[in-house]
Amino acid sequence: MPAPPRILIVEDEPAIADTLLYALKTEGFSPEWRTTGRDAIAAIAAEAFALVVLDVGLPDGSGFDFCKAIRARSAVPVLFLTARNTELDRVLGLELGGDDYVTKPFSPREITARVKAILRRTTAGAEISRHSPGNSGPEKCHPIGDTPSGAAAGIIVDEERCAATCAGVRLELTRYEFRLLKALAARPGRVFSRDQLMEAAWEDPGASLDRTVDAHIKTLRAKLRAAAPGVDSIQTHRGMGYSLRAQP
Repeated sequence: MPAPPRILIVEDEPAIADTLLYALKTEGFSPEWRTTGRDAIAAIAAEAFALVVLDVGLPDGSGFDFCKAIRARSAVPVLFLTARNTELDRVLGLELGGDDYVTKPFSPREITARVKAILRRTTAGAEISRHSPGNSGPEKCHPIGDTPSGAAAGIIVDEERCAATCAGVRLELTRYEFRLLKALAARPGRVFSRDQLMEAAWEDPGASLDRTVDAHIKTLRAKLRAAAPGVDSIQTHRGMGYSLRAQP
């Protein structure tokens, strides 16, 4: 019988932590609790976790900063927990690599539901974007110089390895950036709406924020530009959505 998924809770308020510990244990998870970001970083370096519930307001720093530190060493999913409820904070958390965002006060049922949803998405990562628009099967990877007509020049998406390169440079992408790139690369030149891209990259697009796609497209575009300076691979179509520039 497989071991229950281990969840790391990073929260400095004991009452909230106790609620989370009880709720997650009740749902069959194996939660652990740390009160500071530094302790959390140490725990992640020493042990494997399925997901991190990370409070934004910690006594030794911002949860956003600790998320960046986590992302530098691990792709473990991060669920932000915070009293902040502004759109700017939510988008910032997503841009930094967070997978979801819950504001206080919250219900334990909501937390466990979101944890399960994130784990379903990450477990399905090997099947990246099965229901991408226009995608009826695994995409073939075409090497640079052997790209079919209408394809995105210089971009290779390897679905089996969940990897991508641009102009020969390996891209370090989050799971959502990869899924978005895969959807765009499947139909270069086609304009995808935000809703279509949400359907392609998120298993539960209805739970995502309106600007979630914008935030991840922004970071994906920056990584593509860093790999191929002077080339703007992703085009913005105001009021319509995004497309990947097709090879002439």
